[in-house]
Amino acid sequence: MKKAVMCCLISLVILILATACGSGKPNQLHIPVQPFEYTNQDEKPVGLSDLKEKVWIANFVFTHCATVCPTMTANMANLQERLKEAGAKAELISFSVDPEQDDPAALKSYLQKFDADFTNWHALTGYDFDVIKTFVLRSFKSPIAKDTSSDQVIHGTSFYLVDQSGIVVAKYDGMLDVPYDKIIKDVKVLQQ
Repeated sequence: MKKAVMCCLISLVILILATACGSGKPNQLHIPVQPFEYTNQDEKPVGLSDLKEKVWIANFVFTHCATVCPTMTANMANLQERLKEAGAKAELISFSVDPEQDDPAALKSYLQKFDADFTNWHALTGYDFDVIKTFVLRSFKSPIAKDTSSDQVIHGTSFYLVDQSGIVVAKYDGMLDVPYDKIIKDVKVLQQ
């Protein structure tokens, strides 16, 4: 009897240790990003196939946003700089949620105000609102709606981490308390 209990305890300890010593890869979410191909700020196509084998971080903004977008975009610019300093490679993708007003030139001008480095940051447009609404709901499970009392768009304020196979694996506060160190750590873990 003692031998059976001891074997069970040893098996339980091994199971706990094996679970604790997992890959450490972020897996908070497991949402496949739907295929897309949109137009960036340089009027070049950027799609899911271009991001294959790359780690990327997505968010949602629009250029005439009167509330959260300037802060989120400043935070994304800060993240871009911190990633660079840490040697963590990730593409940054900002999807416009008001594509009717956000043409490539407007997006480029907007991101230049935040000293965006366009070598790895793409602001995307070239679709209509219904397309981006469906895409955001399916690929990121994030709310999006037009505000019927103004020209604003209601959307989420998270940053989403996407792995090399196009799976959303984590999301972070992109507005008030951005966990820069955690994002950088997660990006580096995905690159291993």
